[in-house]
Amino acid sequence: MGLALEVARVFLPVVIVGGIAVFVVLKMKRKYKKGTFGKKKSKGAQNLLDSLIPFGMMIGCAVAVLLSIFAPISLLSTIAWGPGVGLLFGYFAYEIYSKKEESPS
Repeated sequence: MGLALEVARVFLPVVIVGGIAVFVVLKMKRKYKKGTFGKKKSKGAQNLLDSLIPFGMMIGCAVAVLLSIFAPISLLSTIAWGPGVGLLFGYFAYEIYSKKEESPS
């Protein structure tokens, strides 16, 4: 029983984060085929929109490393979970920001 729990503990983060990555990639692929990528008028706003998913992954990784320092969680496990959760949050931020109207300045 102990071996099965160890194997599940090792592979479960990989399976869940892999599922998140497949979800995001398929959603972005569908947006590409439909031609419904978010477009912003200013170059700065477009650069921010295009960078939200990678920023989410970097922030997720940084939070995961900090969490592993201060909590009794394995660094390897947090390195697996952090960027995956950051990818999902970055995708949601992309969706929200792409629908938001630009304010005239």
